[in-house]
Amino acid sequence: MATPISTVMSPARYVQGKDAITRVGEFVAPIGKRPLLVADDVVWGIVEDAVRTSFDAAGLPVERVGFGRFATPQAIDDLVSTIRETDADVVVGLGGGSAIDAAKASGHLAGIRWASVPTAASTDAPTSALAVVYSEEGEFIEYRFFPHNPDLVLIDTKLVANAPVQFLVAGIGDALATWVEARAAKRANADTMAGGLQTETGVALARLSWDLLHDNALQAIESVKAKVVTPALEKVVEANTLLSGLGFESGGLAAAHAIHNGLTAAPQAHGLAHGQKVNVGTVAQLVLEGAPAQEVEEFVVFTTKVGLPNTLTEIGLTVDDRDVLRAVAEAACVESETIHNMPFPVTPEAVVDALVAIEGISRSVRAAHGLPEPEPYRAH
Repeated sequence: MATPISTVMSPARYVQGKDAITRVGEFVAPIGKRPLLVADDVVWGIVEDAVRTSFDAAGLPVERVGFGRFATPQAIDDLVSTIRETDADVVVGLGGGSAIDAAKASGHLAGIRWASVPTAASTDAPTSALAVVYSEEGEFIEYRFFPHNPDLVLIDTKLVANAPVQFLVAGIGDALATWVEARAAKRANADTMAGGLQTETGVALARLSWDLLHDNALQAIESVKAKVVTPALEKVVEANTLLSGLGFESGGLAAAHAIHNGLTAAPQAHGLAHGQKVNVGTVAQLVLEGAPAQEVEEFVVFTTKVGLPNTLTEIGLTVDDRDVLRAVAEAACVESETIHNMPFPVTPEAVVDALVAIEGISRSVRAAHGLPEPEPYRAH
């Protein structure tokens, strides 16, 4: 039996700031001379001028390929073919988490380097050495792990400020889970996504993400509504992207993300952002572990103010959808899932009970604090 080790992983360089996209060529040039840019039409329409100007200044050619909605096995394989056809030596994912994950996965398979350029702070995917692979319908298939993180992560906070506010809100939901899951993994002494036990560094970064969000999230949301960059927004972007990314990878995942993965199989929840479903998973994890009532109450109040779902109603389900909830729970509890990093055994029955319980708990907390009742979600 191998001796246990602790490990932490991180990207080679992280760049964040207002108008950072105007310097992307400067930071890509040391990584490769024949970049392939992966971006959908909407994202490319937003960043094309800045990227072309920056690449021209850095002496880099502009070669861009479009992207669909999800990082599917076929989308990844198609990108590998394009990399080989263009003789690219670095692939740059621009836009959302799936485009970035597809770029990472294809770069790994093609044996070249890769960079992440998110245009919203909507997930913690950009910094990690893994990709989440989905079906064409958006159902979770698998995690793919890579031997190293991106060579570059660059995020322009002006782009974040001008993106729809629901993207930032979803990123907050994804990032809030980081500390809740890391502390559970710590109690279980579980391995992390980095391939070893936690370091104190990984746990501390997860906690810092949590603290920055509680101090700055509401101000940052108002900044995005006003389309301005403020210190609060800079801190939340760092929490959502860098701290949550390092915190989940080197701090450990647990029930919240496993329940998210289960929820991708529920048609009623299709169309919801990753972080919205993760937040429901976080509330369910707090119930599963018997967290103190005050902690659950504070989490429900805070996430309601942020605009995140914390009831079944808000993800298109009800307490009577027992067959669907059972399917979600079984998917969350498959042998390979991170729910088994909880410091106690978790069964599908326990997950169903927790999901059912959060409806009444969240409704009662919201009512006691004069917060709005949940609005039913209808899948598009």
